[in-house]
Amino acid sequence: MNLTDKAVGFAICGSFCTFDRVFDALDAMLAAGADIIPIMSETAFSTDTRFGSAKDIQDQIRSRAGRDIIHTIKDAEPIGPKKMLDALVIAPCTGNTLAKLANGIADSSVTLAAKAHLRNERPIIIGISTNDALGAAAQNIGRLLSRKHIYFVPFTQDIELGESIQFNLLSPLVQIGCKAYIVGCKFIKSYFV
Repeated sequence: MNLTDKAVGFAICGSFCTFDRVFDALDAMLAAGADIIPIMSETAFSTDTRFGSAKDIQDQIRSRAGRDIIHTIKDAEPIGPKKMLDALVIAPCTGNTLAKLANGIADSSVTLAAKAHLRNERPIIIGISTNDALGAAAQNIGRLLSRKHIYFVPFTQDIELGESIQFNLLSPLVQIGCKAYIVGCKFIKSYFV
């Protein structure tokens, strides 16, 4: 798929254990020619974890995207009025961010980016990372499934004890979500595998 000259916001939330798989998806988008606008939640941007220091993660994202990371509400606000994005990917999307999106709360860089982007009626592709998709997060997933311009990467409930939601096929499905908007076609909002 060709995403040349398409501006894709890639928003990363604080599911640190999934960053390696998310970086694979980011690399696939770049290989397809996307102009990546990186966005990070304040937590993902500033937290050192056993999966890496905040600075190292920031450096990896900056080197891939070739630009600074949007990580404040102030920097995310122009996304809508300036129509900066053709599509917005939120991956990993934590249960916390999912709940905020479902309930219209825009109090972080990622949630404000989503709200600002939706005003232009362009797609948001969500790659959830939660260990309670069939529990507490289910109602928020349900709310978002019914909303226009919001699409989900296929996901499963935990397969093995301690594993996060699987990003099976994340890269190609993020590309499909972006292509759906770009070519003006509709596709199924979610696949449960």
